[in-house]
Amino acid sequence: MCYKEIMIVGLTGRNAAGKGEVAKFLEAKGFYYHSLSDVIRDEVQKANLELTREQLVKTGRALRNEKGLDVLARKILKHLEDDKNYVVDSFRHPAEVQAFREQTGFYLVAVEANPATRFKRIQQRGRESDPVSLEEFQALEEKEAKSQKNEGQQLMACDQLADFRVANNGALEELQDQVAELSRQVMRDMARPDWDEYFMRLAKVAATRSNCVKRKVAAVIVRDKRVVSTGYNGTPRGTKNCYEGGCPRCNSLADSGTQLDECLCSHGEENAIIQAAYHGVSVKDGTLYTTFAPCLMCTKMIINSGIIEVIYNSDYPLNQTSFKLLQEAGVVCRQHQVE
Repeated sequence: MCYKEIMIVGLTGRNAAGKGEVAKFLEAKGFYYHSLSDVIRDEVQKANLELTREQLVKTGRALRNEKGLDVLARKILKHLEDDKNYVVDSFRHPAEVQAFREQTGFYLVAVEANPATRFKRIQQRGRESDPVSLEEFQALEEKEAKSQKNEGQQLMACDQLADFRVANNGALEELQDQVAELSRQVMRDMARPDWDEYFMRLAKVAATRSNCVKRKVAAVIVRDKRVVSTGYNGTPRGTKNCYEGGCPRCNSLADSGTQLDECLCSHGEENAIIQAAYHGVSVKDGTLYTTFAPCLMCTKMIINSGIIEVIYNSDYPLNQTSFKLLQEAGVVCRQHQVE
């Protein structure tokens, strides 16, 4: 899945730099929270092991070694939805960053604080397994910053990939002000689909309702940037669905382009036009978005219904005659592909 219109803020940084405070601030602003470390914690708990920092590092290294360097990122990405903004904590390997980089709208933020400040925070935290001296703290950090093994933590490499940096050496309010300004800057860069992409995506969603076993096709008809009708391919109203055996031609897995005169399924464009007529809705001067370029039969219906533009996602192997007829009739026809 590509999360093109959502904002994903990733956090990287050294221990006690303040990543948790940044995440908490963004959560309060409506971001949904995930942590790559939580994936490791789940694995540690499943194995009934003691939940220590050393065990988390060891388990993370084992997961990357066994299931790929980006395994933690892939597990988180599976849980994201395309109508929410997210803050994702604890990026510790460049492969994790790369996995999120492939999703438009991802920004990596490095949270920084000087060692003395971070060590003081760790002392205040008071965990038994934490370093007891600044020297021990710095030695542990140096070890974790750049593992000798590729599957180990690579904090320095992640830091170099950061899009933004926020300093957290002072008051919490100062950190929050930086994050708020960063968020506003990122929001100004956010994309949203243009009208063609928006309506074509709707057509692709409608195609999931198709009951044809051969190919799922759907169309939406738009007037004044408003959907007036939708249709997907399948057997006629009140008859057995194609996937239930309703169309012998489709269920016999006939070769593409053959026995079309025996197919009982109505096409997506055909159904969109017929549904508009059934409900008394005019499609005159409308635009039809279809997941496949129209066949000749649907082309004739499109022309005669008064539709003035056809936009298709994927080419159809038998449509050259359709394209010529649409051109002759003055109907604009163009391709607009979406994933």
